[in-house]
Amino acid sequence: MPLINVQNLSTRFHTRNGVVHAVDDVSFSVEAGQTLGIVGESGSGKSVTCYSLLGLIPQPPGRIHSGTAHFDGIDLLSASEKQLRKIRGKRVSMIFQDPMTSLNPFMKVSSQLTEPLELHEGLSGKAALDRAIEALAEVGIHEPEKRVHSYPHEFSGGMRQRVMIAMALITRPELLICDEPTTALDVTVQKQVLDLIRDRQKSLGTAVIFITHDLAVVSEMCDHINVMYAGRIVESATKDDLFRNPRHAYTRSLLKSIPASHPKGEPLYTIPGLPPSLISPPVGCAFSPRNRIGDASLCLTDRRPDLAEISPGHYAQNCPGCLS
Repeated sequence: MPLINVQNLSTRFHTRNGVVHAVDDVSFSVEAGQTLGIVGESGSGKSVTCYSLLGLIPQPPGRIHSGTAHFDGIDLLSASEKQLRKIRGKRVSMIFQDPMTSLNPFMKVSSQLTEPLELHEGLSGKAALDRAIEALAEVGIHEPEKRVHSYPHEFSGGMRQRVMIAMALITRPELLICDEPTTALDVTVQKQVLDLIRDRQKSLGTAVIFITHDLAVVSEMCDHINVMYAGRIVESATKDDLFRNPRHAYTRSLLKSIPASHPKGEPLYTIPGLPPSLISPPVGCAFSPRNRIGDASLCLTDRRPDLAEISPGHYAQNCPGCLS
């Protein structure tokens, strides 16, 4: 039985310019101990999908239009705020993209690390502080007894991200959501953070949802991959299957744009054009105007393509033009 099972999730934002269909009919599941990667360009709906699960969408203007997300018998999308508070930060934690805006600059790290322990486990005083020091040590921060009393601005970018990881894992969550946690880090620190997340996952048995636009990170971290475009999943498969046999034109375009796949001296491949407006999403294939790898003339124009199983465990949108 999956740890979390999401079915037909749709999230919309009601703005002055119209209704933004940010996430449209998305379904997936994550097993205990599994790492699911969600990849796609900026604005494809990756982060909004996971923010919706934890009730972090600002309402208004956001609204969960439809769907279910069952986590241990509880539908997160229809759960009360009281139910979500018991799960969020305890059984499901999140590492946000920018630690400087996610950590409170006016609070010492000790206060921010002990807060989830006070709320969810009833610890306080020295017992909570000892757990906070232990958590910092586990993520590789030197002299944690001293650094725990520092403010976020006294840490480097990589160290702040380690603090965020420590805070997310301090309650031993069953599911960890990582929202592009290495975007602002240099390559060396990025590898350290990825190794840290992977090591802590193995030691705790935590399931991970990893949101990123970096396919190199996905190839290293994930067991299963969902590729999103224009608010919908266009392809879903195991990591090995997706990289070995990508089927949808958008997935093939993403893989072709990886710099390492180009011979030295050749110009880099870029996907032409821009994603469609999600205020008025196209009726047919959303990728058709940018499709240069498949046959755009065969793309659906009268209905949106559905996600279909094209080989065992491998799903892709059944648009003839994108599969050609």
